[in-house]
Amino acid sequence: MLDDNRKVRAKDIMGKIVISEESGRKFGVVGDVSFIPESGELMSILIASPTKHAVDLEVHEDDKGNIQVPFSSVRSVGDFVIVSEKEII
Repeated sequence: MLDDNRKVRAKDIMGKIVISEESGRKFGVVGDVSFIPESGELMSILIASPTKHAVDLEVHEDDKGNIQVPFSSVRSVGDFVIVSEKEII
């Protein structure tokens, strides 16, 4: 689980595979992030090369059609970005 006191930088997650905490299924790869410029707070990650599983979730898309995953659903960042499906939907 992410420690609220630890900051995650966008460069730390770019290009990492996004995986479901519940099912272990792959969603795709972190292609970009959205953040609040004034504070640097990450708001969401944008999925590049989404898998069928990610598309089937019918999650929010940005104005360019990129799948958006709220950063609040991120559980851990390491070799992979682990997200909670329950918190995405």
